[in-house]
Amino acid sequence: MIEEILQFDTELFVYLNSLGSTNFDFFWLSLSRPEANIILYLLVLMLYISIEPNKKSFVINLLLSIIILVTISDQFSNISKDFFQRLRPCFNESLIDSIRLVKDSCGGKYGFFSAHASNSFSLAIFFGLLLFKKNKLLIFLFALYAFFISYSRIYLGVHYPIDILIGVFVGIVNGTFIYGAYLNTLNFFNK
Repeated sequence: MIEEILQFDTELFVYLNSLGSTNFDFFWLSLSRPEANIILYLLVLMLYISIEPNKKSFVINLLLSIIILVTISDQFSNISKDFFQRLRPCFNESLIDSIRLVKDSCGGKYGFFSAHASNSFSLAIFFGLLLFKKNKLLIFLFALYAFFISYSRIYLGVHYPIDILIGVFVGIVNGTFIYGAYLNTLNFFNK
């Protein structure tokens, strides 16, 4: 059963990766850079802080929550990669002639699960929930943005679809959990 799932995952990866075009490589490479998340969410963070009451405990709690969010997401991905040791497609010798590797380098040897997917969805869900009362549409826009970042990893040839799906799941759970912890901490300081 697991072998069939992994075979399907490989076939789906080869198909999706083959849809790429050199005309769009720059776009997908740009989305895959860490700055793609950092710049967007720094702007959102600055906007949010500017429209909320500037209590010191509020800003500190928000910044600590974001640091914890990204740290958990990133480190859990690293632990998972070391534990499962699933080769990235670009390190899989049997696939080298079947894929488009857009990046100059492949990254680390192992790819399960995608830290890009986990980090981008953690941030999307956290900020989407944070701003939900102000604009309910933002959570969907942030999730769409995170989806494009996640898909870029398949396009570039460095992650299988299952790597992405598990990263998305972990990111959604992490973003929701840290947002809940953020609210509890905020309520504690506002007593």
